[in-house]
Amino acid sequence: QFATRVVSCREAELRPEGGGEPVRGFQVVLEDTILFPEGGGQVRRGRDRAASEAARPGPGNGSLSPQPDDRGLIDAVPVLRVTRRGPEAVHFVETALEPGSAVMLSLDWERRFDHMQQHSGQHLITAMAELMFGFKTTSWELGRQQSVIELDTPSMTTEQMEALEQSVNEKIRERIPVTVRELSADDPEVETVRSRGLPSDHAGPVRIVDIEGIDSNMCCGTHVSNLSDLQVIKLLCTEKGKKNKTNLVFLAGNRVLKSVEQSHRTEKALTSLLKNGPGEHVEAVKRLQSSVKLLQKNNLNLLRDIAVFIAKDFKSKPVHSPLFVLHRKEGDSEFMNIIANEIGKEETLLFLTVGDEKEAGLFLLAGSVEAVENLGPRVAELLEGKGAGKRGRYQGKATKMSRRGEVQALLQEFISQQRNEA
Repeated sequence: QFATRVVSCREAELRPEGGGEPVRGFQVVLEDTILFPEGGGQVRRGRDRAASEAARPGPGNGSLSPQPDDRGLIDAVPVLRVTRRGPEAVHFVETALEPGSAVMLSLDWERRFDHMQQHSGQHLITAMAELMFGFKTTSWELGRQQSVIELDTPSMTTEQMEALEQSVNEKIRERIPVTVRELSADDPEVETVRSRGLPSDHAGPVRIVDIEGIDSNMCCGTHVSNLSDLQVIKLLCTEKGKKNKTNLVFLAGNRVLKSVEQSHRTEKALTSLLKNGPGEHVEAVKRLQSSVKLLQKNNLNLLRDIAVFIAKDFKSKPVHSPLFVLHRKEGDSEFMNIIANEIGKEETLLFLTVGDEKEAGLFLLAGSVEAVENLGPRVAELLEGKGAGKRGRYQGKATKMSRRGEVQALLQEFISQQRNEA
C-alpha cells in the first residue's frame, strides 16, 4: 500500500482488451504511484515512481513487447488500466476522484509478482541462451498464460533446449542476487550493458538490472531481487518464428505450479474416463480414434445407402408429387446430392435439409434451372442463410432451420402458380 494524493481527474473512455463497447470512466494522475504502467520508455525519476520505472522491459536486443501494467485499488476504487503519458502514470477508474484529496493506493501483488517472475525469468533465459549457444534475443512477449522469447536462430534442438532448461534452474538453485543500479546517461558503462538503446523521450539516469555474474541489462521493468524467487523455469517448446527465427515458449514460478496442477486434474479425469493408468492413456486414445474413424466410415456408407433407398422409393410410386421435401438430422451435403442425383427429374422440385431442426444446418434446392434460379435466393433468405447454385442446384448453410415450413409454403405456392399458367 502507498499513501498519495490525486493531482487530476478527467473524463475518458477505455477500450476493453478483448474488444467490445468502450467503458466510460476517468483518467486519474496521482502525485506518485506504485502501479507499473504498460508501455515503454525511461523517464525522469522523482515525481512519478512507477512511470520512472516504465522503461521498455526486456533483454535489450531488437524490438520488445511492453510489460503488462499492474492492477490495484485507489481507496476502494478498482484501477482497470495504467498507462504511461510522458513522465506520468495514468490510472483509469470508473469513479471520479477529487483532485487534491488524500488516497491510499493498493497493489494487486499476485499479478505484480507473476510479472516479476516472468520478466526476470526471461532475462535469465536470454542471458544463458546467448552465453551457451550464441542465440541472441530479438523480442519477447509476456503473455497471460505463457511467455515467448524470439531467438535469432533458425532452429533449436531438443538437446539444446534441455541443456538450457537445466542450466537456468541450476542458477535459480544457486540463489544468485538480482540488483538494480542507476548510471548517468553519459556513463561509459552504459555502452557495455545489454540494450536496444534509450527511448527518444529519455531523461535522467539509466536503470540497469544485474543478475550477478550472468547479465547486465538496461531495463526498467519489475523484477525479483534473487533468482531463488523464480522457483523454477519450464521451457515448454519451440515454434518456427518469422524471418528465420525461433520462438521459445516458457513458464516461470507460480505458472509452472499452476500448469502442473492443471495437468494433474486432466490426468485424473482421463484415468476415470479411460479406466486405465496415466501410462496407458496415449494408447487408449489411439484405439478410440481408430474406432471412431471406422464408425464414421460405416455411418457414411449407411447414409449413402439410405439416400439411394429414399430416392428409389420415390421413383417407384406410380404418381410423382411435383414437390419432394425431406429433413434428416444426421446427414451432409453428399447425402442430399445423392438423393437429388438418383431422382434426377427436373419436373420435381426437391427441398432437402440436414441438421438440428431448431438450430443451423444445410439445405439443397434442386429442380429445373428456371425454378431454382428464381427460388434459391428466396429460400436462403427465409432460412437466414447463404447459398449459391448452378445448373438446377442451389445449396448452402441455414441458421434458422425452424423456418422450413415457410420455405415449403413458398414452394407450394410457386408450383400452384406454374400449374395455373399451364
